[in-house]
Amino acid sequence: MRLRLLLLLALCQADPAALGRSLSLRGSWRIRSGNGSLELPGRVPGCVHSALLKRGLIQDPYYRFNDLHYRWISLDNWTYSKKFKIPFNISKWQKMNLIFEGVDTVAKVLLNSVPIGRTGNMFKRYSFDITSVVRDVNSLELRFQSPVLYAAQRSKAHTSYSVPPDCPPPVQRGQCHVNFIRKEQSSFSWDWGPSFPTQGIWKDVRIEAYNICHLNYFMFSPVYDNHTQEWNLEIESSFDVVSSKPVSGQVIVAIPKLQTQQTYSIELQPGERTVELFVKINKNVTVETWWPHGHGNQTGYNMTILFKLDGGLSIKKSAKVYFRTVELIEEPIEGSQGLSFYFKINGLPIFLKGSNWIPADSFQDRVTSDLLWLLLQSAVDANMNTLRVWGGGIYEQEEFYRLCDELGIMVWQDFMFACALYPTDRDFLNSVRAEVAHQEDKTRPFVLSSPTNGAESIKEGWLSLNPYDNNFGDVHFYDYISDCWNWKVFPKARFVSEYGYQSWPSFSTLEKVSSQEDWSYNSKFSLHRQHHANGNNEMLHQIGFHFKFPESTDPLQTFKDTIYLTQVMQAQCVKTETEFYRRSRSEIVDGQGYTMGALYWQLNDIWQAPSWASLEYGGKWKMLHYFARHFFAPLLPVGFEDQDVFFIYGVSDLRSDCEVKLTVRVHTWSSLEPLCSSETERFVLKAGTAVLLYKESVPVFLKNCGNCTRQSCVVSFYLSTDSQLVSPANYHFLSSLSESVGLHKAHVTAIISQQGDTFAFDLETSAVAPFVWLDVGSIPGRFSDNGFLMTEKTRTVLFYPWKPTSKSELEQCFRVTSLMDVD
Repeated sequence: MRLRLLLLLALCQADPAALGRSLSLRGSWRIRSGNGSLELPGRVPGCVHSALLKRGLIQDPYYRFNDLHYRWISLDNWTYSKKFKIPFNISKWQKMNLIFEGVDTVAKVLLNSVPIGRTGNMFKRYSFDITSVVRDVNSLELRFQSPVLYAAQRSKAHTSYSVPPDCPPPVQRGQCHVNFIRKEQSSFSWDWGPSFPTQGIWKDVRIEAYNICHLNYFMFSPVYDNHTQEWNLEIESSFDVVSSKPVSGQVIVAIPKLQTQQTYSIELQPGERTVELFVKINKNVTVETWWPHGHGNQTGYNMTILFKLDGGLSIKKSAKVYFRTVELIEEPIEGSQGLSFYFKINGLPIFLKGSNWIPADSFQDRVTSDLLWLLLQSAVDANMNTLRVWGGGIYEQEEFYRLCDELGIMVWQDFMFACALYPTDRDFLNSVRAEVAHQEDKTRPFVLSSPTNGAESIKEGWLSLNPYDNNFGDVHFYDYISDCWNWKVFPKARFVSEYGYQSWPSFSTLEKVSSQEDWSYNSKFSLHRQHHANGNNEMLHQIGFHFKFPESTDPLQTFKDTIYLTQVMQAQCVKTETEFYRRSRSEIVDGQGYTMGALYWQLNDIWQAPSWASLEYGGKWKMLHYFARHFFAPLLPVGFEDQDVFFIYGVSDLRSDCEVKLTVRVHTWSSLEPLCSSETERFVLKAGTAVLLYKESVPVFLKNCGNCTRQSCVVSFYLSTDSQLVSPANYHFLSSLSESVGLHKAHVTAIISQQGDTFAFDLETSAVAPFVWLDVGSIPGRFSDNGFLMTEKTRTVLFYPWKPTSKSELEQCFRVTSLMDVD
């Protein structure tokens, strides 16, 4: 013990000047308008809009038409300033840097009135040498230029060739020339979001002081050696060596749980230097790999890296290492033109199930860890394993990727370019080069765009002859005119990375940002909030195929009923399309198929408005998200018709075969008792396949089931073992519900009871009820199921609150709606 104490004392007495110092400049700043008429306190990280809102100088920017009323904010040139003392002796340090992890976007930086640099890319990290400028007491200024005016100036100066589009479509009520500024592209508006071109310091800012040398960053990549069947770790560290002579020392890399510790000798020459280390993982220890959600555990290992260098300099870093391999497989397919397009994780082909991620808020300082967790956990709860971080937003904060690792979410990461051409002048490309290098990862496969024809696009010189070829790569598909219940509309593609339909968010979400005069489908507010051309009419068009429109004499009830129907339509449309993609994974039909990915557009909302999202702004689940929980289930029976024949496929995403049986039931709309039921023998459903389980002529099975008609009956089906269901119960409508016969208005009641941290809703219905929707208004949380077809008299559904609530509060807010309530 005495020896250990002496050792600790010796470490404590090491030269403190060798350890480096860091001073955070987060927190309170001053913000000033361009002409100095307005000055206010602000927070960093943050933006001007948030500062104005906090001081009560503006309302909620999302309220009603405030996105138009507050245009003046983004058109002004704001200045951020801060006075601060350095709490250590600056003369003892060879170098001091001012570091911005993220500046939004175009600014001139001055320290003590001396210009020290400029920023012009929201996605870059900036480091400025302030050694000769810094004092004991300092004043720091960032003089921002309006991003809207800057983009317009850059576009006007670019005369050699056209770089379209100049402006977004008028329906988006956006700003122009966003492709000329390296900033979140959707901040100038998008077809699901408002125009709020922010200004501010949106990430960390600090001063770092050091002698001898400084670790700028370190990154690492697990690599599997197929030849030796061993895991290795490639580590890259970047140093700024300010010593006039070489710096020697040791690096100790330790991963205790893998019984791996290795020591390396290094020598760093003066200047910017990179050190690459190759760590061999102990081959006598089993490395547990990271698996996507639904395929295994998300095992990670704690690693420490200790740099012990000349002059008593000691730098220690910690990180979590996940071991996994990712391969994009593009190879010929028997019986088909073109190439496959699917991913292997740790050597296993995996069907990518998920959605597309957009920025969670127009103001990034409002995107908290809690909000990220809520949205990402909701993705996992809906059986997703993949999110595509869309290229018109931002490279997400580290917390986002950390949570994805922990939750088992694979990330398809776009570079931040979307739906535009971009200038190719030297300054722009230099900025992009630095941005891309800051994000690059050599262990991941890359494609040149999304959608893309993959390897075929490269073969054709990076410009596809037929960019919409279903035989290659990934496709995007949207069709708002054709009947979405007709599966033949959809492409039998290799991978579908965007598809979807719009709906409106719930009334409780809209109510917060609107007033009574706004509460109708064709109000000025409703038209203003819709940023997709003809979007409101397209939703009604799609509803009209299969449902009756509301005819209530109460305008508010009509609005609420229409919102409900848009959510029903969206959920049913995306269900039909997704199930088509999932059942296409194992077959080639007319040369097309082997679909191995379905990422619908989109997961989350940036504000309270109609969009393609399945999660409303704030995280409330739309009906689509509850449906996704079923249509992305690991085991799923999928029913569809072709030329009067009814088919059921069994789809498995499991890693092992399973023995199950299929039950098919027919109900009349007029009775809670099943009319008939049939059951198959037990069979083995092979892992990772989609196979035909059932085939029957529709007229035959209707005749054999009490002379049902298409209009009077509905089919449901599920997979089970002897003891329990192993899939969601699925259903197939034999006609449009607007043509149904015998469907009565159901009286659905609920008795609510508390069970620990959750609440049970014991439901009872007087009749068969399609699309039963349980709603508790603004109480945050989600149900275990919702939007379901209720064919039995009773059913229990659980409610999982996200914040403390009570039985009485739930009873007060609870509303239930089913299809026949819409009148």
